[in-house]
Amino acid sequence: MVFHNEAFTIDNLWDKIVEQEGREFLTKKGLPFTYTIKGGELFTDRRERSITRSTFEKAYEKLLRDQVGEGAPKRIVGPKTLNVYGAPYVWAVFTGIGMIEEELYIQEEMQF
Repeated sequence: MVFHNEAFTIDNLWDKIVEQEGREFLTKKGLPFTYTIKGGELFTDRRERSITRSTFEKAYEKLLRDQVGEGAPKRIVGPKTLNVYGAPYVWAVFTGIGMIEEELYIQEEMQF
């Protein structure tokens, strides 16, 4: 996982999320969803409860501390290890807007 913190700051993060409102995203399990923004809340079409702007900012700060920390092993590697409310959706949005880049694992057919 690569964290692109040079293009994203705590100050512009929410604006970048708002810009993608209505676009389709995929969770890590491949579930499609879109979202709408109402004030400081993000509502997905798959959940009834909202994910707040502060949750996204908290997740961003966790990633920043984890990925930029010197010498320590990286502990955040996916939505579960992000450990915030709505983590699968937060992770999907972060990946979809280009803040997180993950390697794709493609299983090749074995020939005998």
